[in-house]
Amino acid sequence: MAFLDNSGDIILDAVLTDTGRLRMAQGDGSFKISKFALGDDEINYALYDKDHLSGSAYYDLQVLQTPVLEAFTNNTSNIKTKLVTMARTNVMYMPVLKLNNNNIAVSTIQKGNSKYFSRAGNSDNSALPTGANLSSGTNAAAVSKGKFYIAVDEDTYRAFNQYRTDDDGITDSQPFDVGNLTTGLIAGFSSTTAGHGADSAIIRVDHGLDTSEVAPAVGLDSDLLESAFIVELDYRLGRVKLAASDSVAPVNFIDDDNQATYYLTSVGGAGSFINPKPNGAIPKNTNAGGLSLTELSTQQNPQVFAGPRGNTLHFRIHASQELRQSTYLYNQMGATSDCDTAGNIGGFATDDGLVDGKKIYYIDSTVRVIGANTGYRLDIPIRFIKLAL
Repeated sequence: MAFLDNSGDIILDAVLTDTGRLRMAQGDGSFKISKFALGDDEINYALYDKDHLSGSAYYDLQVLQTPVLEAFTNNTSNIKTKLVTMARTNVMYMPVLKLNNNNIAVSTIQKGNSKYFSRAGNSDNSALPTGANLSSGTNAAAVSKGKFYIAVDEDTYRAFNQYRTDDDGITDSQPFDVGNLTTGLIAGFSSTTAGHGADSAIIRVDHGLDTSEVAPAVGLDSDLLESAFIVELDYRLGRVKLAASDSVAPVNFIDDDNQATYYLTSVGGAGSFINPKPNGAIPKNTNAGGLSLTELSTQQNPQVFAGPRGNTLHFRIHASQELRQSTYLYNQMGATSDCDTAGNIGGFATDDGLVDGKKIYYIDSTVRVIGANTGYRLDIPIRFIKLAL
């Protein structure tokens, strides 16, 4: 990676994508450039100085002389916010994507919590008490991570999702989610046991205007609304599946970096990725009446935008067969954490007999969500976890 010198003549640096190079290498004359993308992620337009002492010719001098990165050939390191062409000139704000980190329970709005992984524990590192003491206030956060955890199998999910006070293993009478003491744990497998994985977290991405200067009741114009989302994920690690079931979305394309692309368009209903209604009920119109974020916080559909809100994307990650049944990729791409060591990534107590002597194999990655209309991109950190000897 390097910077282009932009202090003199303007230089256009263009490269072919992986797909473009592949088609050009075929040598059959079919290679034609029909689409391209432009971006200006490096530019800080706040440098535009309309009060420059030398006059209007110098207002944009710092903007024009800002060094820009050379074009990337790797699509995983590509443009975050693509430039778009719009005919009208009255657009003051462009919509963006935001992760909706909320901790609401299963409702008519979403299937589970969509908050980053956290797991409560005792400040003295002892096993947690059962019953009413679970939320007595004596518990300190044992682990809180700025990412989603994806349990690749049922044993791992249950170990992370349930409390234990002795060495008798996991019991269904001690669910870990009592008192909302765990969040962000996604069931990355097809559960064969009722209730084990039903409380799985989801990933929810909202779309809207991130400003309080436009009332939510105004709504989004049709040319700014996202009716489809593109999701990219390392195909070696996982697949994209519905929030309400284990149905995996079809893959549209897998590139030479093993990045799988999913084009998600289904809107409305429990079997959809966009605006799903898990229990068949119709959610409140989040733009009606200009409801503010504070007002909406008391309803079962928390929002992240103060301005008009668009569609919302709900999904989960399904772990690949390689991650579920083997530790090979963990050894090649990830790391391990000992369960009986203080500060382990699972927040397990050092005297927890169930996990004593075991390791947590994990791989950190990201899942990328792109608005198909505006091209805005959001990278979400995820961690695949597997409990094993």
